[in-house]
Amino acid sequence: MSERPQHPQHLVVVGHGMAAVRLVELLVGGGWIEQGHALTVIGEEPGPAYNRILLSAVLEGTHDASSTVLRDESWYVDRGVALRTGVRVAEIDREAGEVVLVDRSRVAYDRLVLATGSVPSLPPIRGMVRPEGTLHERVHAFRSASDCRGLVAALADRRTPVRRAVVVGGGLLGLQVARALGARTGHGAVVTEVVEGAEHVLSRQLDRNGAGILARDLARLGTTVYTGARAVRLVASPQPEHAVGVRLDNGHVLATDLVVLTAGGRPSTALARRAGLDVRRGVVVDDALTTTDPRIHAIGDCAQHAGKVSGFVGPAWDQAAALAGRLLGDPTPYAGVREVARLRATGLDVAVLGDPEAATAAAGEVVEMTNPITRSHRKLVVRDGRVVAAALVGDLSRVGLLTQYVERGTVLGPHEPGDLLLPEKRTGSTGPADLPDDTEVCACAGVSAGAVRACGSLDDVRATTRATTGCGGCSGTVRALLAARTPVGALGG
Repeated sequence: MSERPQHPQHLVVVGHGMAAVRLVELLVGGGWIEQGHALTVIGEEPGPAYNRILLSAVLEGTHDASSTVLRDESWYVDRGVALRTGVRVAEIDREAGEVVLVDRSRVAYDRLVLATGSVPSLPPIRGMVRPEGTLHERVHAFRSASDCRGLVAALADRRTPVRRAVVVGGGLLGLQVARALGARTGHGAVVTEVVEGAEHVLSRQLDRNGAGILARDLARLGTTVYTGARAVRLVASPQPEHAVGVRLDNGHVLATDLVVLTAGGRPSTALARRAGLDVRRGVVVDDALTTTDPRIHAIGDCAQHAGKVSGFVGPAWDQAAALAGRLLGDPTPYAGVREVARLRATGLDVAVLGDPEAATAAAGEVVEMTNPITRSHRKLVVRDGRVVAAALVGDLSRVGLLTQYVERGTVLGPHEPGDLLLPEKRTGSTGPADLPDDTEVCACAGVSAGAVRACGSLDDVRATTRATTGCGGCSGTVRALLAARTPVGALGG
């Protein structure tokens, strides 16, 4: 059933991250304000919304902080959207239909969207937190724009030079931060070491073979990885030229000048839980992205749909699009999580579609090729002739095609899975500009080459499709498509 309101309604969005911004963009573009409805966005962080994925690029020095801004305050003002930042919601009064702010003021709603994201999980490292509750001056979390600014300032402080850094966490964020520190421009690279409690890096995305290839690349780039080990205590440095030491649970001590915590996060559900909504790992929603209260929805990292919490921008944007459509009158249900994990790190190429390990355990047939010489690993999981998951390390030339096959459920011939493991054949001038219009080039936003070609500029691409504003992995392809402005169909034939 359509959620389109019959009378003027006030929609309040709690959260001001990438999912919330996408929802607001789609509602505004669909005429929510013109139809006489009101829209208020409440964000806990001060300042404009930003692309969290690109913070590691700011740390590396390849992006300016201003380039991560999604929408500035004037954009909301010009479109009649009320934006309140630096404000925290303390509770939801469901009976009154109001959110209660920390200053005890209230904002009434007819419908409420929770887009509260996730909160960082700090590892239990003794000596990391001072008695007053703040982090040790040599320890930095890395999750928000504020964290990024603090870390950049610490790296630029000549009074406390940083030559070595220990990154706690070998997941996607940890490897991005490690590579950003190791490839920093302008202030000098930092020698990095990564500590990961699992038996290999990217343990949630890759098997041992894929992780082994990635570990070789990290070593080649100067990053040492300690797997199957946990940081347990901050101690004095065993080497006088460095500031502190990090003791591992095997007794080894790493001398370092800086410790960066990237050990993951968990859905931010405290607000929903206090309101009496159904909360498990995340805020439970149905195919309408509605919670157990019919007036309250949840999207993004905080939402749990069909037992899954994603944590990636692609599914968050898909949920924003589905909810916006429903509120504007389109009753199409949300189909489920479209999982695409992309490692955005200089010198490292990793893409994971779906959940290869879970798909393998569920009677999937594995087609796999690992080549240490070319530093590449490709793994497909096939069920009933369809690719249901994939993991690629090194050569990502097939990622767009594989994404299409996974999403469309394309039935492959008996030899096609094996052929897909081979590098894409390129002849003559074949490149991004020659891609067919229906080829997906942006996995985060599900944008095709044709949709990019229909845009007049990079700014137009970003504003209308959101390509390049997620993980940024499609930037090179998008720029190539725009550079070759001659339509494929206009070449004759």
